Amino acid sequence: MPKSLRSGVATTLPAALVLVMAVTPPARAQAGPGITVEQGRTQPVFSYADAVREHVYVESAIDSDGDGRNDRVRVDIIRPRESGPGLKVPAIIDESPYYDNSGRGNESERKVYDAAGNVSRFPLFYDNYFVPRGYAVLNVDMIGTTRSEGCPATGGAADVLGGKAVIDWLNGRATAYGPDGAPVAATWATGKAAMIGKSYDGTLANAVAATGVRGLETIVPISAISSWYRYSRANGLVYNYDYSSWLADYVDTDPPAKCAAVRARMDAEDGDDTGDYNAFWAERDYLAGAIANVRNVRASVFAVHTVNDLNVKPDHFSTWWRALAERGVPRKVWVGQYHHVDPFDFRREVWVDTLHRWFDHWLLGVRNGIMREPRADVQTGPDTWITQRDWPAPAVNLPLRPDADGSLGLVPARRGATATFTDVRQSEDAMVADAGVPRADRAAFVTGELPVDLRLSGTPEVDLRLALDKPTANLTALLVDFGESERVDWRVGQGITTLAEEDCHGESSATDDACYRKTVTNVATRPLEIVARGWLDAQNRDSLSAPSPMPIGEYARVRWETLPQDYTFKKGHRLALILAGTDATYTGEAATGATVTVDLSRSKITIPLAVTPPGFALNKRGGWQGPPRITLPTPEARLH
Repeated sequence: MPKSLRSGVATTLPAALVLVMAVTPPARAQAGPGITVEQGRTQPVFSYADAVREHVYVESAIDSDGDGRNDRVRVDIIRPRESGPGLKVPAIIDESPYYDNSGRGNESERKVYDAAGNVSRFPLFYDNYFVPRGYAVLNVDMIGTTRSEGCPATGGAADVLGGKAVIDWLNGRATAYGPDGAPVAATWATGKAAMIGKSYDGTLANAVAATGVRGLETIVPISAISSWYRYSRANGLVYNYDYSSWLADYVDTDPPAKCAAVRARMDAEDGDDTGDYNAFWAERDYLAGAIANVRNVRASVFAVHTVNDLNVKPDHFSTWWRALAERGVPRKVWVGQYHHVDPFDFRREVWVDTLHRWFDHWLLGVRNGIMREPRADVQTGPDTWITQRDWPAPAVNLPLRPDADGSLGLVPARRGATATFTDVRQSEDAMVADAGVPRADRAAFVTGELPVDLRLSGTPEVDLRLALDKPTANLTALLVDFGESERVDWRVGQGITTLAEEDCHGESSATDDACYRKTVTNVATRPLEIVARGWLDAQNRDSLSAPSPMPIGEYARVRWETLPQDYTFKKGHRLALILAGTDATYTGEAATGATVTVDLSRSKITIPLAVTPPGFALNKRGGWQGPPRITLPTPEARLH
């Protein structure tokens, strides 16, 4: 739970008005309530039922569908009735491509419109909770989706510039039009804005922040993409072919012909035939891209991600987080153990309160101490969370070395020791089965029983010296925990079960209630868990954009990172490294059939451990044999 907050920060009505008006030009006082703060939190003093509901169309700087005029972005707005020139309020923005297809949130809510074309039911709880506390909430249709013009770009320029235009409009730098075609100014806006959202919505927040647009004060990206190459590829290996055009078509409910040419161009430019990084992906890279770049970020960032999210994989947040840290961006992070799940559905009460305090601090200047608290909240078990100064935890890098007898330990193998396997296409279930039994389709290396608990926090690195009998091979590395234990079952239901009972956060109206079904965490007891996984096309070992075939029969150093993790291997369990070829569970590649020979004396996997006891040692595995093949459910695909 958050630390208790310092009391004594309640404001009277005049002080609250000063808090809001300090960032806006003097204006006529507004009759009615003003923003009120008590115990470090804004209070629900405005009527939700009487709030203003309206919509505008903001003109962007791009013509994505080639019709000869710049695309207009549909913005649905709900704000306190008292807001206007006399009481300006900040904006919380959820820009999404999903408002008329898969919907938002665990209950897949879509927008519902009244007879005037305004939204009468806004998805999610943001409007119900924050409008009564003095915020405007904007649901923005991404370009090419729902009621916005243009064509979706699956992370490209149209996606980025549409959201940026909305921030510009709030600050008087772009033009918006009402339903009657007349220009509309955001006379109610302070100019301060936040962007929030999960999955694609959070990705748009990352992207717009990386343009450096002024007025975007903070973003809350949840399970969000930072590089579309990394979403579609792993070091040269393709997860899904023609995915960008497929997703653009999925979120676009207009007749297919309208944006067919845009999608065809995506297929022509995405480089699926090689899996390499090219100009198409540079446009969709928010770390170091052609349109958006992390070095431009002005906004603070409250990131939420889960280490078992194999949709938007956790390297999206770890690389983004590291880049933000290098630039000193104010930031906070939650790291969970679920699949693709919103914190509203795994830690609801703490989430709502923390988000409330975060927006109050960054959008209204409330002194509530949130930036003096530990930066990271980390889930360490089904019902256990800890706080720490940052993520990952301070770690000691422990090199574990494979040996010819199938063991994994601290001592290098003797010179000349090798292991050989063939690149075949197989599931992860098959790769980890019968560890300890020699097989031609993978190499497995296992420790003895762990003498103490070991907490991995960060990103393991695989470092191999190997030779191939073909120019390349698809390579998979799995880090496995062998041992019976109760764990978050992220493989089933994304890690949660939705109950019939509801709870409410915010105020309701006749058409929009603030109540959502509760959830509980799924747990499962299995004899193993795949903790970390990573993939590489060997010809991309040195470059993602300039492949280099392996010299046949010659040894070369091949290094790559697995996906990051935060996980505790328990005392008495065994830790294993599995090396194999093509992963049929998570990649779409065909196997190469190459024979892979690993020089064990010069190969290792390095694991960042939060605590390594003095004198730590590992026993040999002895004659231990792992469990036979068991079914490890593959989490169902869920875009939103």
